[in-house]
Amino acid sequence: MSSPFSAVKPSLKLADQVASTLEAEIRTGRIQAGGKLPTEAVLAQQFEVSRTVVREAISRLKSLGLVDSRQGSGVYVQAPGIAPLQFDLAHAASREAVMQIVEVRRALESEVAELAAQRRTAADVLAIRAAMQRISDAVQAGGDGAEEDVEFHRAIARAAGNPFLISTLDYLARFLSGATRVTRANEARRSDFARAVTQEHECIVAAIESGNPGAARHAATEHMRNALSRIAQADPAFWAQHGARLAQPLVNASAD
Repeated sequence: MSSPFSAVKPSLKLADQVASTLEAEIRTGRIQAGGKLPTEAVLAQQFEVSRTVVREAISRLKSLGLVDSRQGSGVYVQAPGIAPLQFDLAHAASREAVMQIVEVRRALESEVAELAAQRRTAADVLAIRAAMQRISDAVQAGGDGAEEDVEFHRAIARAAGNPFLISTLDYLARFLSGATRVTRANEARRSDFARAVTQEHECIVAAIESGNPGAARHAATEHMRNALSRIAQADPAFWAQHGARLAQPLVNASAD
Protein backbone atom coordinates (compact mmCIF):
# COMPACT_ATOMS: atom_id res chain seq x y z
CA MET A 1 0.00 0.00 0.00
CA SER A 2 1.13 3.52 -0.74
CA SER A 3 0.84 4.91 2.78
CA PRO A 4 0.50 3.51 6.31
CA PHE A 5 -2.80 3.54 8.12
CA SER A 6 -3.60 5.79 11.06
CA ALA A 7 -3.95 4.65 14.65
CA VAL A 8 -7.50 3.67 15.57
CA LYS A 9 -9.55 5.26 18.33
CA PRO A 10 -9.59 3.27 21.58
CA SER A 11 -13.21 4.28 22.32
CA LEU A 12 -14.58 1.88 19.70
CA LYS A 13 -14.01 -1.84 19.16
CA LEU A 14 -10.56 -1.99 17.65
CA ALA A 15 -11.00 -5.02 15.40
CA ASP A 16 -14.14 -3.52 13.87
CA GLN A 17 -12.32 -0.26 13.14
CA VAL A 18 -9.41 -2.06 11.49
CA ALA A 19 -11.74 -4.29 9.46
CA SER A 20 -13.91 -1.34 8.37
CA THR A 21 -10.86 0.67 7.25
CA LEU A 22 -9.44 -2.21 5.25
CA GLU A 23 -12.86 -3.02 3.79
CA ALA A 24 -13.25 0.58 2.60
CA GLU A 25 -9.82 0.45 0.94
CA ILE A 26 -10.76 -2.77 -0.87
CA ARG A 27 -14.24 -1.71 -1.97
CA THR A 28 -13.03 1.64 -3.31
CA GLY A 29 -10.25 -0.08 -5.23
CA ARG A 30 -7.41 1.58 -3.39
CA ILE A 31 -6.31 -1.95 -2.55
CA GLN A 32 -6.90 -3.91 -5.73
CA ALA A 33 -7.95 -7.52 -6.17
CA GLY A 34 -4.94 -9.80 -6.24
CA GLY A 35 -2.92 -7.46 -4.09
CA LYS A 36 -1.29 -8.69 -0.92
CA LEU A 37 -2.05 -7.12 2.43
CA PRO A 38 0.85 -6.04 4.61
CA THR A 39 1.94 -8.59 7.16
CA GLU A 40 0.14 -8.94 10.45
CA ALA A 41 3.05 -7.27 12.23
CA VAL A 42 3.07 -4.31 9.84
CA LEU A 43 -0.67 -3.77 10.11
CA ALA A 44 -0.47 -3.96 13.90
CA GLN A 45 2.24 -1.29 13.87
CA GLN A 46 0.37 1.00 11.46
CA PHE A 47 -2.95 0.78 13.27
CA GLU A 48 -1.19 0.81 16.68
CA VAL A 49 -3.07 -2.27 17.84
CA SER A 50 -2.13 -5.78 18.86
CA ARG A 51 -1.65 -8.58 16.38
CA THR A 52 -4.66 -10.29 17.96
CA VAL A 53 -6.81 -7.33 16.90
CA VAL A 54 -5.42 -7.55 13.37
CA ARG A 55 -6.16 -11.30 13.22
CA GLU A 56 -9.75 -10.67 14.31
CA ALA A 57 -10.15 -7.95 11.68
CA ILE A 58 -8.74 -10.20 8.95
CA SER A 59 -11.12 -12.94 10.04
CA ARG A 60 -14.01 -10.55 9.56
CA LEU A 61 -12.77 -9.66 6.07
CA LYS A 62 -12.54 -13.36 5.25
CA SER A 63 -16.16 -13.86 6.32
CA LEU A 64 -17.10 -11.08 3.89
CA GLY A 65 -15.18 -12.80 1.10
CA LEU A 66 -12.82 -9.86 0.69
CA VAL A 67 -9.53 -11.60 1.47
CA ASP A 68 -8.07 -15.07 1.28
CA SER A 69 -5.14 -16.57 3.19
CA ARG A 70 -2.56 -18.55 1.27
CA GLN A 71 -0.45 -20.76 3.48
CA GLY A 72 3.13 -19.63 3.58
CA SER A 73 2.42 -16.66 1.31
CA GLY A 74 0.14 -14.20 3.07
CA VAL A 75 -3.31 -12.63 2.83
CA TYR A 76 -4.53 -11.59 -0.62
CA VAL A 77 -7.38 -9.33 -1.63
CA GLN A 78 -10.28 -10.82 -3.57
CA ALA A 79 -12.57 -8.93 -5.92
CA PRO A 80 -15.39 -7.45 -3.82
CA GLY A 81 -18.88 -8.59 -4.66
CA ILE A 82 -22.18 -7.16 -3.57
CA ALA A 83 -21.98 -5.30 -0.28
CA PRO A 84 -23.02 -7.58 2.60
CA LEU A 85 -26.26 -7.43 4.48
CA GLN A 86 -26.36 -4.66 7.06
CA PHE A 87 -28.78 -4.11 9.93
CA ASP A 88 -30.08 -0.67 10.77
CA LEU A 89 -31.08 -1.03 14.40
CA ALA A 90 -30.02 2.40 15.54
CA HIS A 91 -33.61 3.63 15.23
CA ALA A 92 -34.95 0.96 17.56
CA ALA A 93 -35.27 1.07 21.31
CA SER A 94 -33.28 -1.57 23.13
CA ARG A 95 -36.25 -3.85 23.77
CA GLU A 96 -37.40 -3.59 20.16
CA ALA A 97 -33.89 -4.32 18.86
CA VAL A 98 -33.60 -7.47 20.93
CA MET A 99 -37.01 -8.72 19.84
CA GLN A 100 -36.17 -8.05 16.18
CA ILE A 101 -32.99 -10.09 16.44
CA VAL A 102 -34.84 -12.95 18.15
CA GLU A 103 -37.30 -12.91 15.24
CA VAL A 104 -34.35 -13.32 12.87
CA ARG A 105 -33.08 -16.16 15.04
CA ARG A 106 -36.48 -17.86 14.92
CA ALA A 107 -36.36 -18.06 11.12
CA LEU A 108 -32.77 -19.34 11.09
CA GLU A 109 -32.86 -21.70 14.06
CA SER A 110 -35.99 -23.48 12.86
CA GLU A 111 -34.40 -24.37 9.53
CA VAL A 112 -31.09 -25.26 11.17
CA ALA A 113 -32.76 -27.61 13.66
CA GLU A 114 -34.73 -29.37 10.92
CA LEU A 115 -31.62 -29.94 8.82
CA ALA A 116 -29.66 -31.08 11.86
CA ALA A 117 -32.28 -33.73 12.58
CA GLN A 118 -31.93 -34.98 9.01
CA ARG A 119 -28.14 -34.99 8.84
CA ARG A 120 -26.73 -35.34 12.36
CA THR A 121 -24.15 -37.95 13.14
CA ALA A 122 -23.53 -39.60 16.49
CA ALA A 123 -20.55 -37.27 16.96
CA ASP A 124 -22.77 -34.25 16.24
CA VAL A 125 -25.25 -35.32 18.90
CA LEU A 126 -22.47 -35.75 21.44
CA ALA A 127 -21.14 -32.27 20.60
CA ILE A 128 -24.60 -30.70 20.93
CA ARG A 129 -25.22 -32.37 24.30
CA ALA A 130 -21.77 -31.32 25.51
CA ALA A 131 -22.54 -27.74 24.48
CA MET A 132 -25.84 -27.87 26.35
CA GLN A 133 -24.05 -29.15 29.45
CA ARG A 134 -21.61 -26.23 29.25
CA ILE A 135 -24.56 -23.83 29.56
CA SER A 136 -25.57 -25.53 32.81
CA ASP A 137 -21.97 -25.54 34.06
CA ALA A 138 -21.58 -21.83 33.32
CA VAL A 139 -24.78 -20.97 35.18
CA GLN A 140 -23.83 -23.10 38.18
CA ALA A 141 -20.49 -21.29 38.25
CA GLY A 142 -22.30 -17.97 38.53
CA GLY A 143 -22.25 -16.92 34.87
CA ASP A 144 -25.15 -16.14 32.57
CA GLY A 145 -24.34 -18.85 30.03
CA ALA A 146 -24.81 -16.43 27.11
CA GLU A 147 -21.68 -17.36 25.18
CA GLU A 148 -22.30 -21.04 25.90
CA ASP A 149 -25.86 -20.62 24.61
CA VAL A 150 -24.59 -19.18 21.32
CA GLU A 151 -22.13 -22.09 21.02
CA PHE A 152 -24.93 -24.57 21.69
CA HIS A 153 -26.91 -23.25 18.74
CA ARG A 154 -23.76 -23.17 16.62
CA ALA A 155 -23.17 -26.86 17.40
CA ILE A 156 -26.63 -27.55 16.01
CA ALA A 157 -25.75 -25.51 12.92
CA ARG A 158 -22.64 -27.62 12.38
CA ALA A 159 -24.82 -30.72 12.51
CA ALA A 160 -27.00 -29.21 9.77
CA GLY A 161 -24.02 -29.57 7.45
CA ASN A 162 -24.58 -26.36 5.48
CA PRO A 163 -21.52 -24.10 5.47
CA PHE A 164 -23.57 -21.14 4.22
CA LEU A 165 -25.84 -21.33 7.24
CA ILE A 166 -22.80 -21.46 9.50
CA SER A 167 -21.30 -18.44 7.73
CA THR A 168 -24.58 -16.56 8.16
CA LEU A 169 -24.62 -17.34 11.86
CA ASP A 170 -20.98 -16.27 12.13
CA TYR A 171 -21.80 -12.93 10.52
CA LEU A 172 -24.74 -12.47 12.87
CA ALA A 173 -22.71 -13.55 15.90
CA ARG A 174 -22.15 -10.05 17.27
CA PHE A 175 -25.90 -9.41 17.12
CA LEU A 176 -26.90 -12.87 18.37
CA SER A 177 -24.50 -12.64 21.31
CA GLY A 178 -25.92 -9.29 22.36
CA ALA A 179 -29.51 -10.47 22.14
CA THR A 180 -28.67 -13.69 23.97
CA ARG A 181 -27.03 -11.75 26.81
CA VAL A 182 -30.30 -9.87 27.26
CA THR A 183 -32.55 -12.93 27.09
CA ARG A 184 -30.31 -14.91 29.45
CA ALA A 185 -30.16 -12.04 31.97
CA ASN A 186 -33.93 -11.69 31.86
CA GLU A 187 -34.48 -15.43 32.21
CA ALA A 188 -32.10 -15.65 35.17
CA ARG A 189 -34.41 -13.31 37.11
CA ARG A 190 -37.13 -15.97 37.25
CA SER A 191 -36.65 -19.63 38.05
CA ASP A 192 -39.61 -20.61 35.87
CA PHE A 193 -37.99 -18.88 32.89
CA ALA A 194 -34.68 -20.65 33.52
CA ARG A 195 -36.37 -24.05 33.80
CA ALA A 196 -38.36 -23.41 30.64
CA VAL A 197 -35.24 -22.60 28.64
CA THR A 198 -33.55 -25.81 29.78
CA GLN A 199 -36.64 -27.85 28.86
CA GLU A 200 -36.87 -26.16 25.45
CA HIS A 201 -33.23 -26.92 24.72
CA GLU A 202 -33.80 -30.54 25.69
CA CYS A 203 -36.79 -30.78 23.33
CA ILE A 204 -34.69 -29.49 20.44
CA VAL A 205 -31.84 -31.89 21.17
CA ALA A 206 -34.15 -34.87 21.68
CA ALA A 207 -35.81 -34.24 18.32
CA ILE A 208 -32.45 -33.91 16.57
CA GLU A 209 -31.12 -37.02 18.30
CA SER A 210 -34.17 -39.07 17.28
CA GLY A 211 -33.92 -37.86 13.69
CA ASN A 212 -37.32 -36.16 13.65
CA PRO A 213 -37.01 -33.05 11.42
CA GLY A 214 -40.59 -31.85 11.95
CA ALA A 215 -40.32 -32.07 15.71
CA ALA A 216 -36.92 -30.36 15.65
CA ARG A 217 -38.27 -27.45 13.60
CA HIS A 218 -41.30 -27.13 15.87
CA ALA A 219 -39.16 -27.25 19.04
CA ALA A 220 -36.77 -24.60 17.74
CA THR A 221 -39.63 -22.36 16.61
CA GLU A 222 -41.34 -22.69 19.98
CA HIS A 223 -38.06 -21.92 21.76
CA MET A 224 -37.69 -18.64 19.90
CA ARG A 225 -41.39 -17.81 20.24
CA ASN A 226 -41.16 -18.37 23.98
CA ALA A 227 -37.99 -16.25 24.12
CA LEU A 228 -39.98 -13.39 22.58
CA SER A 229 -42.71 -13.93 25.13
CA ARG A 230 -40.23 -13.87 27.99
CA ILE A 231 -38.76 -10.61 26.72
CA ALA A 232 -42.25 -9.13 26.48
CA GLN A 233 -42.87 -10.14 30.10
CA ALA A 234 -39.73 -8.46 31.41
CA ASP A 235 -40.69 -5.75 33.86
CA PRO A 236 -39.67 -2.12 33.23
CA ALA A 237 -37.13 -2.28 36.06
CA PHE A 238 -35.15 -4.93 34.17
CA TRP A 239 -34.78 -2.67 31.14
CA ALA A 240 -33.97 0.34 33.27
CA GLN A 241 -31.30 -1.50 35.25
CA HIS A 242 -29.88 -4.18 32.95
CA GLY A 243 -31.65 -4.76 29.66
CA ALA A 244 -30.86 -1.45 27.98
CA ARG A 245 -27.20 -1.66 28.97
CA LEU A 246 -26.85 -5.23 27.69
CA ALA A 247 -28.70 -4.41 24.47
CA GLN A 248 -26.60 -1.34 23.66
CA PRO A 249 -23.99 -3.38 21.71
CA LEU A 250 -26.76 -4.21 19.23
CA VAL A 251 -27.27 -0.54 18.44
CA ASN A 252 -23.53 0.07 18.37
CA ALA A 253 -22.95 -2.89 16.05
CA SER A 254 -25.57 -1.66 13.61
CA ALA A 255 -23.57 1.53 13.14
CA ASP A 256 -20.33 -0.28 12.19
